[in-house]
Amino acid sequence: MIQVWRVSDVRSAEQALMATVPPGTLMHRAAAGLARRCATLLAERGGVYGAEVLLLVGSGDNGGDTLYAGARLARRGARVTAWLLRPDRVHCGGLAALRAAGGRTIDGRTADGAGRHADLILDGIVGIGGTGGLREPAAGALARVGELTSARGGRPVMVAVDVPSGVAVDTGGVPDGAAVPSAGAGLAGAGPAAAGTDTVRADVTVTFGCLKPALMVGPAAVRAGHVDLVDIGLRPWLRGTPAFEVPGRDDVSAWWPTLAPAAEKYTRGVVGVATGSATYPGAAVLSVGGAVAGPTGLVRYAGSAAAQVLDRYPSVIATGRVADAGRVQAWVCGSGLGGGEHAVTELRSVLAAPVPVVLDADALTMLVDGSWAEQLRGRQAPTVITPHDREFARLAGQPPGDDRVGAALRLAAWMRATVLLKGDRTVVAAPDGRAYVNATGTPALATGGTGDVLAGLLGSLLAAGLDPQRAALAAAYVHGLAGRAAARSGPVTAVEVAAALRPVVADLTGG
Repeated sequence: MIQVWRVSDVRSAEQALMATVPPGTLMHRAAAGLARRCATLLAERGGVYGAEVLLLVGSGDNGGDTLYAGARLARRGARVTAWLLRPDRVHCGGLAALRAAGGRTIDGRTADGAGRHADLILDGIVGIGGTGGLREPAAGALARVGELTSARGGRPVMVAVDVPSGVAVDTGGVPDGAAVPSAGAGLAGAGPAAAGTDTVRADVTVTFGCLKPALMVGPAAVRAGHVDLVDIGLRPWLRGTPAFEVPGRDDVSAWWPTLAPAAEKYTRGVVGVATGSATYPGAAVLSVGGAVAGPTGLVRYAGSAAAQVLDRYPSVIATGRVADAGRVQAWVCGSGLGGGEHAVTELRSVLAAPVPVVLDADALTMLVDGSWAEQLRGRQAPTVITPHDREFARLAGQPPGDDRVGAALRLAAWMRATVLLKGDRTVVAAPDGRAYVNATGTPALATGGTGDVLAGLLGSLLAAGLDPQRAALAAAYVHGLAGRAAARSGPVTAVEVAAALRPVVADLTGG
C-alpha cells in the first residue's frame, strides 16, 4: 500500500536527507521533476517552445522549486513570467536562475505586465508549511488568474507545486469560504466567482518525496487533480507511522480470496444477510446482490423480503428471521430493516452471533441512543460499521468535519469497531489506530441503494476470511470501480452498480 505522511514527518525526513547531500540538492531534484511534468503537459498543447508559462511565486522553498522549474522551461524556449507575490522574501537562488535563463518577473503588489494569456500556470504560492486560506496578495492573484486564457485555445493548465496552495495539508480540509467548482473545471477555467480564491484548484499536482494527506482525502483532494509523485530520495528517511495508507490494485487483487482445487460452498464461506422489510424490499435485493458478487459460496437471507430476494437470486437460502437462518461466517444487518420490534430482535440476534458483523443504515440508527454500547463492546468477533456523514454525526455527536481520518479513528476507538466512513474518498479506521483511504470513489455512487450493495459485498469478504480492515478496503475499492464502470453507460442506479461488480472482480482477479 502507498503510505501518506504528515508534514512533521516530511520535515524530519527532509532534514535527515539534506544532511547527507550537497546544499540545494533536494530543491533541484524537485524542480527537475516538476519541469519534466510541465513539459509533458505543454507537449500535449503544441510544445514547450513558445509556450506562455506563468509562475505564481510565494516565499520560501515552494517558491524556489517553482522558480528553478521555470528556469528549466525557459531554457527550452518557453516564455516564462514569474509573478512575485512577496518580492522581499523571494528565493534568491531560484530568482537568479530564472533571470539567467531569460525569464521575466512582475511585482505581485501591482501585477503590472501580467498579460492576458497563459498556457500553463504553476502554483508555487504556499507549500506544506502553509496554514489557513490564502490572503492578499495571493487571493487577488488567483482572481486575476481566473480571467486568463490560453493563446493556443482553451484555458490554462493549473499545476500545483507539492500541494494546492491554501489547503490544510495534514487533514485535507479547506477554508469554509472556499467554494468547490464543478467537477472537471480547473480554477483557471472556472473564474474567481465560481472557484473562490481561498485555495487553488489544480488540474495536476506534482508532489515531492511522498504523498501528503491533502492529496488523498477530504475536499482538498478534489482540488489536487491528478497527482504525480516525484522521487527525491526521501522514502528511506521517513520514520514512524504514516497518517494513513492507500491500497492499490495489486494489494486488493492479492487479498481477494481464491478458490482452492477442493473448494466447496461451505469452505468458501457462508454470509448471512439480515436486511430489507415489507416496506423496503429493494434494500434486501441490493444487499444480497452485493453479497453474491463476493467470494463466498453461499448466501443465507433472513427477513421479510424473502420472496423478492428469491425471485432475483434463486440460489439464496431464505428464512424469515436470523434465529432460523443456520450457520454463517459473517452477518450483514441493517439496510432497509426499519426500526420496529422485529428489527430490534434481529439486530440483537446478529450481535449475539460469534462471527464478524457489518452494521449499516437502520442498524446504525438503532445504535444512536447508546443502549447497545455494552453489547457492542463486549463482542469478541469483529464489528464493521458503514456510516455516511449524517449517520456518522448521529453516532459521534458531530459531523466528521475537515479531519475525516481523525474523526473516523476516534469513533473506531470509542466503539471498538472498524469504521468505514463512506464518501468520495472512503476512510477505513481500525480501533487500534490504523487508518486507510480508498481512492476509487466516484460521485456517481451518490444515489440510493449503493450503500446496500457495498454492505453485502463487505459481508461476503468477511465470511470468506478477510480481516475487517482488508475486507472493508477491498469492498470499497471494488465498489468504487463498479460505480465508475456503471457511469460509463449513463446515469447510475444501485442496480447497475451491483451488476457491474462481477466483471470488475473478474478483471481484478483474472477470473
